[in-house]
Amino acid sequence: MSNSAYVQLVNLSKQFGKVRALAGLNVDIAEGELVALLGPSGCGKTTALRALAGLQDLDAGQIIVDGKDITFMAPNKRNMGMVFQAYSLFPHMTARENVEYGLRMKAHRTASAERSKRSGELLELVGLSTHANHYPHQMSGGQQQRVALARALAIQPKVLLLDEPLSALDAKVRTQLREEIRRIQLEVGTTTVFVTHDQEEALGVADRVGVMKQGILEQIATPSELYERPQSAFVAEFVGLTNPISANVSAGNAEVLGVRVPVVKGSIESGKGLALIRPEWFHVEASSSTNGKIFAVSFLGSTCRLTIDLTDGTRIRAQVPSSGASNLGIGASVNVTLKSLPVFVKGA
Repeated sequence: MSNSAYVQLVNLSKQFGKVRALAGLNVDIAEGELVALLGPSGCGKTTALRALAGLQDLDAGQIIVDGKDITFMAPNKRNMGMVFQAYSLFPHMTARENVEYGLRMKAHRTASAERSKRSGELLELVGLSTHANHYPHQMSGGQQQRVALARALAIQPKVLLLDEPLSALDAKVRTQLREEIRRIQLEVGTTTVFVTHDQEEALGVADRVGVMKQGILEQIATPSELYERPQSAFVAEFVGLTNPISANVSAGNAEVLGVRVPVVKGSIESGKGLALIRPEWFHVEASSSTNGKIFAVSFLGSTCRLTIDLTDGTRIRAQVPSSGASNLGIGASVNVTLKSLPVFVKGA
């Protein structure tokens, strides 16, 4: 029996008083796929996850897993594992006992020898085989969350639900554990839904990312497509940094900084607008023929972010490799041009 499932969220709707948490949400998730739901607080991403887990009633819509409608099925009958933002481990149980807990439940009752074997395999999978007899207070936050992940996987769920599982961790541990979650998900093959407000997490871990706003799915696409070809101004401005620059649109192209570039789906079709340009899409060089002056420089390691005042009064942020930025100091006169890439243009 496969440990993954095809999940369909069909027209999910939920209202909390006057707040519309979900407004006809539709998402299809393939077997073994990891989909991240991304958006600001209150966008509905956690409500969608809780509805999928059976922890939140819906006003309308269907949840279908492998062709079966489970909308009204009890949470413990759904064969789903969940990892929460808080580690939620039992403090009086060791790492091994926490992982075995799910296997002791009635729906997954397993013989003692099999429980021990399964918990050992999972602790090894998450890199904690040497911590099997440690209690939660003897482990770091990252280690505790690994135990929580192993516990969720112990019952061999068809769907794994991750509710902002990294937000309580510091930046370095968050990055390491994010990579571990992806490695484990690929190895196990479980269909996974990952909810986060951190765009770097979403882009770094998911096969596809769905961006939500006020209960509506604005766009769902691969991380590269979402970043390079946003289909709405909200997605373009929420994911990554952008510079709004005056543009004239006609015949599927926009003229920006004297360069004619194609516009992406969702852009205005004609007239004056604002092109949303990523910082790395600029080419900047010190030159006697200039159209800008560097106002500030931020060193970011492998890259430098330059704040540049253009001669027309526009202030932009450009990003360039640090290795080529030695002559791009504060006050330097520069020539800024735009790479010929598709851009999103919104109404002015």
